Amino acid sequence: MKVAVIKEAAPGERRVALVPDAVLKLRAAGLEVLVESGAGDGAWIADGAYAEAGASIVSAAELGAAADVILMVGRPDEQAISRLRPGQAVFGMLAPLSDPSIAARLAAAGVTAISLDLIPRTLSRAQAMDALSSQANIAGYKAAVLAAATFGRFFPLLITAAGTARPARVLVLGTGVAGLQAIGTARRLGALVTAYDVRPETKAEVESLGATFLELTAVGPAAGEGGYARALTRDERQAQQDELAGHIARHDVVITTAQVPGRRPPLLVTADALKSMAAGSVVVDMGASELGGNVEGSRPGETVITENGITVIGASGLPSTMPAAASAMYSRNISALLLSMVKDGALAIDLSDDLHAGVVVTREGRVVHPALADPAQPEPAQAEPAQPEPAQPEPAQAEPAQAEPAQAEPAQAEPAQAEPAGGTAHVDGAAD
Repeated sequence: MKVAVIKEAAPGERRVALVPDAVLKLRAAGLEVLVESGAGDGAWIADGAYAEAGASIVSAAELGAAADVILMVGRPDEQAISRLRPGQAVFGMLAPLSDPSIAARLAAAGVTAISLDLIPRTLSRAQAMDALSSQANIAGYKAAVLAAATFGRFFPLLITAAGTARPARVLVLGTGVAGLQAIGTARRLGALVTAYDVRPETKAEVESLGATFLELTAVGPAAGEGGYARALTRDERQAQQDELAGHIARHDVVITTAQVPGRRPPLLVTADALKSMAAGSVVVDMGASELGGNVEGSRPGETVITENGITVIGASGLPSTMPAAASAMYSRNISALLLSMVKDGALAIDLSDDLHAGVVVTREGRVVHPALADPAQPEPAQAEPAQPEPAQPEPAQAEPAQAEPAQAEPAQAEPAQAEPAGGTAHVDGAAD
């Protein structure tokens, strides 16, 4: 079986799906590896490093024609999809919950699409494959470093002949993988850190990192399935925003980490809360996306300074700003998943396996993931044509609520159903 690594085409994407160390592992498993020329340039990996590991360096056209499996970080654009041929398999963070049309287009192309951002994170055997956690670790680290670099004063306490500088007060909203890494990094930089999450059971993790856990009185526990947070009601969200505003005003730096796949991230920092902050404060919105963000007025990939002097950073794509580390981690994730699905030198998909069912989006021209509905394809329920009731096809459609238990995700990143997923096991597994 020929496994190919493409050069990422998304703007600003510097990661590569496979590093030379992983090439050695795939070749040891009997797989042939093809690498598109220049695929590793953004992560400072030369073609020669891949060749030394035993990969063949090929052009994009040669790669598409020869590959059985294509590995990528993001998802294929329209041009790349047009080059795919039926029977090929595509591995990547395809984000089908954010854009279900990508699943329909890949199904129409006849390819098997496997999305790493759908990894069932409650399966212990999937931890080594959990790309959302590995990339969230990097994003949380970089968010804290970015905040420290932007803040106009010191993070640590400094006592000098010229005077004493008090430590910065940092508030992290969301204590999933990214949040915990942001907490740990800010603490190592010397800041006084406070953290909040709707799941009170994360308090011990926060305190183990030397931070203070903020408990709101207006919102009760909101733990959901699999250790993740449930979505708050409208009244709960309003009460949360109102009480958080007072705490936000007392901090120099705020880092928000809440993401919900396919939906608008929860609003945690309102315009009024920003107005209450002192001039020179910094807010890093890791939830910033085209759908919105955790901070009112934030824009993905942009830095905005408010009228009262607050710097709001729409921190999307942080892992790509650390391409060498991010590529190394992602490479371990994607190679572990691929090797777990290979038998006798070929891709062997078994949808009765919880792991396979969780990540396979399309197969044999159909959308097969339970969290996605493809109106263009025949319903599985049509196998019962003798049933006369016209209402029966509707229950067969995946209801919107089904997306949450199937994805149990953050919050890839970050990854939560209102708040990013937490758990020391995710942090440790991603950092290995």
